[in-house]
Amino acid sequence: MNISVTRTDLTSMLRLALPVVAAELGWVSMSIVDTMMVGRLGAEAIGAVSVGSSLFLAVAIFGVGMLLGLDTLVSQAFGAKQLSECASWLVHGVYLSLFLTPPLSLIMLIPLGILDDWGTDPRVLELTIPYLKTLTWSILPLLLYAAFRRYLQAQSRVSCVMFALVSANGVNAIANWVLIFGNLGVPAMGVEGAGWATFVSRAYMASSLLWCVIFQNGRISPAIRRISWQFQLARISSLVRLGFPAAMQITMEVGVFAMATSLASRLDAISLAAHQIALSAAAFTFMVPLGVSAAGAVSVGQALGRKRPALAVSSGWTALAIGAVFMSVATFFFLVTPRYIIRIFTPEAAVVSTGISLLAIAAVFQIFDGLQVVSTGLLRGLGDTKTPMITSLFCYWLLGLPVGYVLCFVTGWGVQGLWMGLSIGLILVALRLTTVWWRRTRVMLPTPNER
Repeated sequence: MNISVTRTDLTSMLRLALPVVAAELGWVSMSIVDTMMVGRLGAEAIGAVSVGSSLFLAVAIFGVGMLLGLDTLVSQAFGAKQLSECASWLVHGVYLSLFLTPPLSLIMLIPLGILDDWGTDPRVLELTIPYLKTLTWSILPLLLYAAFRRYLQAQSRVSCVMFALVSANGVNAIANWVLIFGNLGVPAMGVEGAGWATFVSRAYMASSLLWCVIFQNGRISPAIRRISWQFQLARISSLVRLGFPAAMQITMEVGVFAMATSLASRLDAISLAAHQIALSAAAFTFMVPLGVSAAGAVSVGQALGRKRPALAVSSGWTALAIGAVFMSVATFFFLVTPRYIIRIFTPEAAVVSTGISLLAIAAVFQIFDGLQVVSTGLLRGLGDTKTPMITSLFCYWLLGLPVGYVLCFVTGWGVQGLWMGLSIGLILVALRLTTVWWRRTRVMLPTPNER
């Protein structure tokens, strides 16, 4: 099989990917800003935001993952020029968001009863509980935002998504400034204020994308004007069939880092703060291949909808190349400028020292992190969400996390050992999923000249 990436492939992918990447960077920037602003309250506040955010994402990300089936269904319908189908899938994405909110909100209350028994630092625990309770209110706007976003992205309407995320950073920063520190006559709420600021920014994002869905080029979108709100169980079943494995995969990936954060909370506050800061830095670079992954899923899905498998293959390899190149650059900066990166968040010497060692470990897995997330998106564009789920279960939970636990608590390597174990799991996921994509492309392109 002859695989070639042309300038046209690269240009098309970048045109779609760059706004999505900007949106992903805007998403993680809000978390980073939260960490930086509560950092002025001390290491315990950073730890509380770390634990609370990780636990929230471990639950809420399942709901977001359940909507990932829209990537496949809407992009393939759009590629086939079936715009009414796109709108119908959006309606059922909204229905699914409403169905998921009550059970996810109840599940969110479970960690509140076990954090004390888990051995979390009491000073961190005191701040975490009200913060996590506040975050729970943002589940519905987060899910609605996810449904609107998948619908828009799958039709290559990514500028709205970028605008919503970038502008939401301003909303979040102002809300943090007001609610955390008590400005403009509002009582200072500390860490809990950061949670309410997150709710405000997520409600704003959902509202912004709803406006984009309804109005296109200053007028009501024709597909939305003719939309039917009739509930169809078959459509919900299709979304769940695709979305559940995707939800499990992304939940296991985010959940393993949430579990790592919970384990780190059993260490001292310095180790937990360094863990959160290094994780924030790694999450920031991860947003670029994550955006490329979303663009790759859309490109592959649209190409298949147009009955052009060769275009799907070339788009996929282009996305993988972009992800690998960027993460190579990230590796360089993690190795060369770790002290400057950590000091953006805190001046505490002990936290800086520990954080530098964690960024060195992060540098090792950067390229693999890019490959695994882009491959996941490409397989989702093909309609395969089960392979990433099974791979994540084995590599993260049955291998990486247990190894990290042993290195951290048994051998005494501390938080660095925890990160080493997770790195092993992540590298294996990347190798597996990239291999699966390569094998699928061989089937899709029986002859090198098919295009």
